[in-house]
Amino acid sequence: MHTNEQLFRIFIEEGFSKGDLTVFDHHASPDFMEHQYGFIPANAEGVKKAIQSLHSAFPDFSMSIEDLVIMDDKVWGRMTATGTHKGQFGPMPPKGKTFEITVIDIMRFTNGKLVEHWGVPDRLALMEQLGLKPPPKAIIKLMSLFR
Repeated sequence: MHTNEQLFRIFIEEGFSKGDLTVFDHHASPDFMEHQYGFIPANAEGVKKAIQSLHSAFPDFSMSIEDLVIMDDKVWGRMTATGTHKGQFGPMPPKGKTFEITVIDIMRFTNGKLVEHWGVPDRLALMEQLGLKPPPKAIIKLMSLFR
């Protein structure tokens, strides 16, 4: 049986980075819950669809684990995600631009299976690096909401 850290690494390195969707078949609980915004449905099938979409838009998509914190049944990771925009990404046609962003992932495991995942990619940095940042007035207005 794999440790929680080993499982986390399998999901990031094999699943997300290499696009091996079978890791969810082997290592996710049938009751797995996805909490990352935009993964529909919020289960393993939704994550698989998101990974396929990422690899279609960014064929060289990869995540490197920078830091891990293991506490009880959870593993927290800080990763660097990189890729080159070579395929359709939502409404955006390919532009050939590269990106490098920070991603925070939290995974909870029970009995050697992934039961919950929370992902927080730096989507603003991704959009800016792909050339889709909002106009400055919109950013200033948005930032005023946090004061």
